This record gives sequence, structure tokens and C-alpha cells, in this order.
Amino acid sequence: MAHSLSAKKRVRQNVKRRGRNRWRKQQMKEALREFDQAVKAGDKTKAAEQLKVVYERVDKVAAKGTIHKNTASRRKSRLARMLNKIS
Repeated sequence: MAHSLSAKKRVRQNVKRRGRNRWRKQQMKEALREFDQAVKAGDKTKAAEQLKVVYERVDKVAAKGTIHKNTASRRKSRLARMLNKIS
């Protein structure tokens, strides 16, 4: 357990940040699920629309520092390849 005031504050900050990061990742995963469903259904127009939403969410999460920018780029690339396979 933290004893100093600064250590206690750091614990509080970490709890807040973890909550925020988990929420952001959850938002990203929800968008990914909808995209996957559209791809599995073979609905290219819906998948293309969902891909835009996923791109926005992934970029925003990377901009906030929750995931690394290269990780975001890699995920976007893989998603684009998935979309191109169904066309």
C-alpha cells in the first residue's frame, strides 16, 4: 500500500486512467465486432461504412495514447484487407 501523498495520488491517477483506457478499448472492440459481422454476412456496403467507424475509433484511441500508433496502423491495414477479400 502506498504511504506517501504522491504515491497515493499516483494510485488514484492510475485507477482513473485504467478506467478511461478500458472504456476506449471497449468502444473500439464494439466497432470491430460490427465490422466483423458485416464481413461475415458478405454485406460489402455495410462493411465499408463500418470500416470508416472503426478507423475513426482506432485513430482516436491511438491519438490518446491508449494503443501505439503503429498498432493502430497495423489493425487498420488488416481490416482493409478483410474488406477487400469479400469484394
